[in-house]
Amino acid sequence: MSLQAEQEQVVAPRAPAPARAPAPARAPALARASRAAAGEPDGAIGRALQPLNTARLRDDYQSQGSFLYLADFLPADATQQLIDAANALLPEVNRNYLPGHKAGGSVSRHTIDRLAPYIAELYRSPQLIAWLEKITGDRLQLSPEDDPHAYALYYYTRAGDHIGWHYDTSYYDGRRYTVLLGVIDESSCKLDYELHTKDPNKADEPGSVQYPPGALIVFDGDKLRHRVTPSLEGEVRVSLTLEYVTNPNMRPWRRFISNMKDAIAYFGFRQVFRKAFGGKA
Repeated sequence: MSLQAEQEQVVAPRAPAPARAPAPARAPALARASRAAAGEPDGAIGRALQPLNTARLRDDYQSQGSFLYLADFLPADATQQLIDAANALLPEVNRNYLPGHKAGGSVSRHTIDRLAPYIAELYRSPQLIAWLEKITGDRLQLSPEDDPHAYALYYYTRAGDHIGWHYDTSYYDGRRYTVLLGVIDESSCKLDYELHTKDPNKADEPGSVQYPPGALIVFDGDKLRHRVTPSLEGEVRVSLTLEYVTNPNMRPWRRFISNMKDAIAYFGFRQVFRKAFGGKA
């Protein structure tokens, strides 16, 4: 500051600036809405759904025997959130091997709840659930809190990791719908599938996709026969599965079968029977 300016300040000091008027009460709400649109899971889903022709996709889903594939669904920022979570959860992966059927790793919803809440919020997105209801034509509910499959990450990180032909059988009294989201795909793995296998009036229709990060697949678990082909040395593939049901009730003998399958083939006994371990994962 020049000497003249300093003298002017001393001789004629400025009047204090008037107090700033308080921000309108709606500003915090607008800020929250802006954050939701920018990065929160339900906001990301809203952006994903905006350009879609849901009526046409519903027709595609029905004509393909309760199966729909979208190669480009999640916005890039939401996909990056899933990639970051998948990388962060690598130390939590439970490896499993069933000779002749399955090899790979899994992280259950119980671990995700503790360490990757973004995925849990994405699963509960009201906009996603409402859209899935339009596609499937069913009233959907969240899987029960003790279901480790409700949302889970599946890792193919070693040569030969795969899963053989199977259905996502519902042990619930109602239907169970599977949503697959691509997270990481640095592999040659493909999802092979067969449509119409439960429809006696239609011939089986084979298909295969290598779905990239951000892609979405939705299907009725009891209707789609599918597998994941084996990975090669140095390849990495991670996918996120979300499961929704029409009736969350499960009979005790089915619960036993489901729990044993999950403990042996996916998440380990400590994750599946966490209540017996004092609720610790």
